[in-house]
Amino acid sequence: MVQSKKQKYTFLAFCLVPTFIMFAVFTLYPLFSGLYYSFFDWSGASQDKEFIGLANYITLIKDAIIPNTIIHDYFLVITKVIGIMILAMFFAVALTQLKIKEAPFYRIVFFFPNIMSVVVIGILWTFIYNPNLGLVNSGLEFLGLENWARPWLGDENWALPSLVLPSIWAGIGLFMLMLMGGIANVSKSYYEAAEIDGANQWQQFWKVTLPLVWPQIKISVLYIVITTLNGSFIIVQVMTGGGPNNSTHVMGSYLYQQAFVQYNFGYGATIGVMILILSLLTVLILQFLLRRDKVEY
Repeated sequence: MVQSKKQKYTFLAFCLVPTFIMFAVFTLYPLFSGLYYSFFDWSGASQDKEFIGLANYITLIKDAIIPNTIIHDYFLVITKVIGIMILAMFFAVALTQLKIKEAPFYRIVFFFPNIMSVVVIGILWTFIYNPNLGLVNSGLEFLGLENWARPWLGDENWALPSLVLPSIWAGIGLFMLMLMGGIANVSKSYYEAAEIDGANQWQQFWKVTLPLVWPQIKISVLYIVITTLNGSFIIVQVMTGGGPNNSTHVMGSYLYQQAFVQYNFGYGATIGVMILILSLLTVLILQFLLRRDKVEY
Protein backbone atom coordinates (compact mmCIF):
# COMPACT_ATOMS: atom_id res chain seq x y z
CA MET A 1 0.00 0.00 0.00
CA VAL A 2 1.49 3.31 -1.10
CA GLN A 3 1.23 6.11 1.45
CA SER A 4 1.08 9.78 0.57
CA LYS A 5 3.59 12.20 2.07
CA LYS A 6 0.84 13.64 4.27
CA GLN A 7 0.02 10.22 5.70
CA LYS A 8 3.71 9.51 6.23
CA TYR A 9 4.34 12.74 8.11
CA THR A 10 1.13 12.32 10.11
CA PHE A 11 2.29 8.88 11.23
CA LEU A 12 5.75 10.22 12.18
CA ALA A 13 4.18 13.09 14.10
CA PHE A 14 1.85 10.66 15.88
CA CYS A 15 4.89 8.65 17.02
CA LEU A 16 7.30 11.48 17.80
CA VAL A 17 5.17 14.28 19.27
CA PRO A 18 4.05 12.39 22.44
CA THR A 19 7.65 11.31 23.05
CA PHE A 20 8.92 14.86 22.63
CA ILE A 21 6.23 16.19 24.97
CA MET A 22 7.23 13.68 27.65
CA PHE A 23 10.91 14.55 27.13
CA ALA A 24 10.15 18.27 27.35
CA VAL A 25 8.03 17.94 30.50
CA PHE A 26 10.24 15.54 32.45
CA THR A 27 13.72 16.50 31.16
CA LEU A 28 13.92 19.90 29.49
CA TYR A 29 11.56 21.74 31.85
CA PRO A 30 13.33 20.60 35.08
CA LEU A 31 16.69 21.30 33.43
CA PHE A 32 15.94 24.90 32.51
CA SER A 33 13.93 25.47 35.71
CA GLY A 34 16.95 24.45 37.77
CA LEU A 35 19.16 26.81 35.80
CA TYR A 36 16.60 29.60 36.26
CA TYR A 37 16.19 29.13 40.02
CA SER A 38 19.97 29.06 40.53
CA PHE A 39 19.93 32.85 40.03
CA PHE A 40 17.43 33.41 42.87
CA ASP A 41 17.37 33.39 46.64
CA TRP A 42 14.31 31.21 47.20
CA SER A 43 13.18 28.86 49.96
CA GLY A 44 11.24 26.65 47.56
CA ALA A 45 8.07 27.00 49.62
CA SER A 46 7.13 30.67 49.33
CA GLN A 47 6.10 32.79 46.37
CA ASP A 48 8.79 35.36 47.11
CA LYS A 49 11.94 35.00 45.04
CA GLU A 50 14.78 37.51 45.05
CA PHE A 51 17.02 37.71 42.00
CA ILE A 52 20.64 37.64 43.18
CA GLY A 53 22.49 36.97 39.92
CA LEU A 54 25.65 34.91 40.35
CA ALA A 55 25.67 35.10 44.16
CA ASN A 56 24.78 31.40 44.50
CA TYR A 57 27.64 30.45 42.21
CA ILE A 58 30.05 32.58 44.25
CA THR A 59 28.80 30.83 47.39
CA LEU A 60 29.32 27.49 45.63
CA ILE A 61 32.96 28.33 44.92
CA LYS A 62 33.57 29.40 48.52
CA ASP A 63 31.68 26.48 50.11
CA ALA A 64 34.26 24.28 51.85
CA ILE A 65 32.00 21.21 51.72
CA ILE A 66 31.62 21.23 47.91
CA PRO A 67 35.16 19.97 47.08
CA ASN A 68 34.68 17.09 49.52
CA THR A 69 31.35 16.12 47.95
CA ILE A 70 32.98 16.05 44.51
CA ILE A 71 35.85 13.88 45.82
CA HIS A 72 33.36 11.53 47.49
CA ASP A 73 31.32 11.22 44.30
CA TYR A 74 34.33 10.37 42.16
CA PHE A 75 35.63 7.99 44.81
CA LEU A 76 32.36 6.07 44.48
CA VAL A 77 32.55 6.29 40.68
CA ILE A 78 36.07 4.84 40.52
CA THR A 79 35.51 2.09 43.09
CA LYS A 80 32.16 1.08 41.58
CA VAL A 81 33.49 0.96 38.02
CA ILE A 82 36.48 -1.16 39.06
CA GLY A 83 34.57 -3.43 41.44
CA ILE A 84 31.45 -3.96 39.33
CA MET A 85 33.23 -4.44 36.01
CA ILE A 86 35.81 -6.92 37.37
CA LEU A 87 33.21 -9.03 39.18
CA ALA A 88 30.60 -8.76 36.41
CA MET A 89 33.14 -9.81 33.77
CA PHE A 90 34.40 -12.67 35.94
CA PHE A 91 30.93 -14.09 36.54
CA ALA A 92 29.86 -13.47 32.93
CA VAL A 93 32.85 -15.42 31.58
CA ALA A 94 32.43 -18.17 34.17
CA LEU A 95 28.72 -18.67 33.45
CA THR A 96 29.17 -18.66 29.67
CA GLN A 97 32.51 -20.38 29.13
CA LEU A 98 32.68 -22.95 31.93
CA LYS A 99 29.34 -24.60 31.05
CA ILE A 100 28.04 -24.59 34.61
CA LYS A 101 24.77 -26.54 34.86
CA GLU A 102 23.34 -24.18 37.46
CA ALA A 103 24.06 -21.08 35.32
CA PRO A 104 20.35 -20.05 34.99
CA PHE A 105 19.97 -20.21 38.77
CA TYR A 106 23.08 -18.08 39.34
CA ARG A 107 21.83 -15.51 36.84
CA ILE A 108 18.69 -15.07 38.94
CA VAL A 109 20.70 -14.90 42.17
CA PHE A 110 23.08 -12.24 40.85
CA PHE A 111 20.31 -10.20 39.23
CA PHE A 112 18.03 -10.28 42.29
CA PRO A 113 19.50 -7.12 43.95
CA ASN A 114 18.65 -5.16 40.78
CA ILE A 115 14.93 -5.66 41.32
CA MET A 116 15.19 -4.37 44.87
CA SER A 117 14.65 -0.72 45.73
CA VAL A 118 17.80 1.21 46.60
CA VAL A 119 16.07 2.21 49.83
CA VAL A 120 15.55 -1.45 50.75
CA ILE A 121 19.20 -2.21 49.91
CA GLY A 122 20.33 0.70 52.07
CA ILE A 123 18.24 -0.44 55.04
CA LEU A 124 19.45 -4.04 54.63
CA TRP A 125 23.11 -3.04 54.63
CA THR A 126 22.57 -0.66 57.55
CA PHE A 127 21.58 -3.69 59.60
CA ILE A 128 24.56 -5.65 58.23
CA TYR A 129 26.89 -2.85 59.38
CA ASN A 130 25.17 -2.48 62.77
CA PRO A 131 28.02 -2.31 65.33
CA ASN A 132 26.19 -4.53 67.87
CA LEU A 133 24.06 -6.97 65.87
CA GLY A 134 25.42 -6.66 62.32
CA LEU A 135 26.89 -9.55 60.36
CA VAL A 136 30.18 -7.75 59.70
CA ASN A 137 31.21 -7.22 63.31
CA SER A 138 29.71 -10.56 64.39
CA GLY A 139 31.75 -12.31 61.69
CA LEU A 140 34.93 -10.54 62.74
CA GLU A 141 34.34 -11.49 66.38
CA PHE A 142 33.70 -15.09 65.36
CA LEU A 143 37.05 -15.15 63.54
CA GLY A 144 38.82 -13.67 66.56
CA LEU A 145 39.32 -10.27 64.95
CA GLU A 146 37.51 -8.18 67.56
CA ASN A 147 40.04 -5.38 67.12
CA TRP A 148 38.83 -4.89 63.55
CA ALA A 149 35.22 -4.40 64.60
CA ARG A 150 34.06 -0.80 64.52
CA PRO A 151 30.95 1.35 64.01
CA TRP A 152 31.39 1.27 60.24
CA LEU A 153 28.81 3.91 59.33
CA GLY A 154 29.68 6.05 62.35
CA ASP A 155 33.42 6.23 61.71
CA GLU A 156 34.52 9.23 59.62
CA ASN A 157 37.33 7.22 58.03
CA TRP A 158 35.28 4.12 57.19
CA ALA A 159 31.77 5.45 56.52
CA LEU A 160 32.36 6.31 52.84
CA PRO A 161 34.29 3.09 51.98
CA SER A 162 31.49 1.17 53.69
CA LEU A 163 29.05 2.46 51.04
CA VAL A 164 31.10 0.89 48.24
CA LEU A 165 30.26 -2.74 49.05
CA PRO A 166 26.45 -2.41 48.93
CA SER A 167 26.75 -0.27 45.79
CA ILE A 168 28.82 -2.95 44.04
CA TRP A 169 26.60 -5.77 45.32
CA ALA A 170 23.52 -4.04 43.95
CA GLY A 171 25.01 -3.46 40.50
CA ILE A 172 26.80 -6.66 39.52
CA GLY A 173 23.78 -8.55 38.16
CA LEU A 174 22.67 -6.08 35.47
CA PHE A 175 26.12 -5.63 33.97
CA MET A 176 26.86 -9.34 34.22
CA LEU A 177 23.83 -10.01 32.01
CA MET A 178 24.90 -7.30 29.55
CA LEU A 179 28.36 -8.84 29.25
CA MET A 180 26.92 -12.35 29.00
CA GLY A 181 24.83 -11.19 26.06
CA GLY A 182 27.95 -9.86 24.33
CA ILE A 183 29.96 -13.01 25.03
CA ALA A 184 27.12 -15.24 23.79
CA ASN A 185 27.27 -13.46 20.42
CA VAL A 186 30.96 -14.25 19.94
CA SER A 187 31.30 -17.11 17.47
CA LYS A 188 32.83 -20.26 18.93
CA SER A 189 34.98 -20.53 15.80
CA TYR A 190 37.15 -17.69 17.13
CA TYR A 191 37.91 -19.61 20.31
CA GLU A 192 38.54 -22.79 18.33
CA ALA A 193 40.95 -20.96 16.00
CA ALA A 194 42.72 -19.38 18.98
CA GLU A 195 43.02 -22.77 20.68
CA ILE A 196 44.50 -24.30 17.51
CA ASP A 197 47.05 -21.46 17.49
CA GLY A 198 48.08 -22.47 21.01
CA ALA A 199 46.32 -19.72 23.00
CA ASN A 200 45.40 -20.65 26.57
CA GLN A 201 42.19 -19.55 28.32
CA TRP A 202 43.74 -16.34 29.63
CA GLN A 203 45.07 -15.38 26.20
CA GLN A 204 41.69 -16.16 24.61
CA PHE A 205 40.05 -13.81 27.09
CA TRP A 206 42.43 -10.91 26.36
CA LYS A 207 42.71 -11.41 22.60
CA VAL A 208 39.21 -12.64 21.69
CA THR A 209 36.59 -12.04 24.37
CA LEU A 210 37.62 -8.58 25.60
CA PRO A 211 37.92 -6.87 22.17
CA LEU A 212 34.63 -8.35 20.93
CA VAL A 213 32.59 -7.31 23.99
CA TRP A 214 34.19 -3.87 24.23
CA PRO A 215 30.95 -2.08 23.17
CA GLN A 216 29.12 -3.67 26.13
CA ILE A 217 32.00 -2.75 28.45
CA LYS A 218 31.94 0.86 27.27
CA ILE A 219 28.17 1.16 27.73
CA SER A 220 28.41 -0.42 31.18
CA VAL A 221 31.14 1.96 32.34
CA LEU A 222 29.27 5.02 31.09
CA TYR A 223 26.04 3.82 32.71
CA ILE A 224 27.77 3.24 36.07
CA VAL A 225 29.38 6.69 35.96
CA ILE A 226 26.16 8.52 35.06
CA THR A 227 24.00 6.70 37.61
CA THR A 228 26.60 7.17 40.35
CA LEU A 229 27.04 10.90 39.81
CA ASN A 230 23.28 11.43 39.62
CA GLY A 231 21.90 8.75 41.92
CA SER A 232 24.38 7.84 44.66
CA PHE A 233 22.71 10.32 47.02
CA ILE A 234 19.88 7.82 47.62
CA ILE A 235 22.01 5.21 49.35
CA VAL A 236 23.89 7.98 51.17
CA GLN A 237 20.64 9.45 52.50
CA VAL A 238 19.37 6.06 53.63
CA MET A 239 22.56 4.75 55.25
CA THR A 240 24.39 7.79 56.62
CA GLY A 241 22.45 10.98 55.81
CA GLY A 242 25.75 12.52 54.76
CA GLY A 243 27.37 12.00 58.15
CA PRO A 244 29.24 11.61 60.30
CA ASN A 245 30.46 15.20 60.12
CA ASN A 246 29.74 15.46 56.35
CA SER A 247 32.22 12.64 55.67
CA THR A 248 29.88 10.84 53.25
CA HIS A 249 28.09 13.75 51.61
CA VAL A 250 28.03 13.48 47.81
CA MET A 251 26.85 16.26 45.53
CA GLY A 252 23.30 14.91 45.34
CA SER A 253 22.87 14.46 49.09
CA TYR A 254 24.27 17.93 49.76
CA LEU A 255 21.83 19.32 47.18
CA TYR A 256 18.98 17.57 49.01
CA GLN A 257 20.13 18.96 52.36
CA GLN A 258 20.35 22.51 51.06
CA ALA A 259 17.09 22.50 49.07
CA PHE A 260 14.73 20.38 51.18
CA VAL A 261 16.18 20.44 54.70
CA GLN A 262 17.58 23.96 54.97
CA TYR A 263 15.07 25.35 52.43
CA ASN A 264 17.78 27.04 50.38
CA PHE A 265 16.29 25.99 47.06
CA GLY A 266 18.19 28.48 44.94
CA TYR A 267 21.53 27.24 46.20
CA GLY A 268 20.36 23.64 45.78
CA ALA A 269 19.55 24.41 42.13
CA THR A 270 23.07 25.78 41.73
CA ILE A 271 24.52 22.52 43.02
CA GLY A 272 22.29 20.74 40.50
CA VAL A 273 23.79 22.79 37.68
CA MET A 274 27.26 21.82 38.91
CA ILE A 275 26.28 18.12 38.88
CA LEU A 276 25.00 18.47 35.31
CA ILE A 277 28.20 20.14 34.10
CA LEU A 278 30.49 17.63 35.82
CA SER A 279 28.43 14.70 34.52
CA LEU A 280 28.60 15.99 30.94
CA LEU A 281 32.34 16.65 31.14
CA THR A 282 33.00 13.23 32.67
CA VAL A 283 30.98 11.42 29.99
CA LEU A 284 32.67 13.35 27.18
CA ILE A 285 36.12 12.54 28.56
CA LEU A 286 35.22 8.86 28.96
CA GLN A 287 33.79 8.74 25.45
CA PHE A 288 37.18 9.91 24.21
CA LEU A 289 39.23 7.60 26.45
CA LEU A 290 37.14 4.52 25.67
CA ARG A 291 37.32 4.96 21.90
CA ARG A 292 38.43 1.86 20.04
CA ASP A 293 38.32 0.73 16.45
CA LYS A 294 35.28 -1.40 15.74
CA VAL A 295 36.05 -5.12 15.73
CA GLU A 296 34.21 -7.10 13.08
CA TYR A 297 32.86 -10.55 13.91
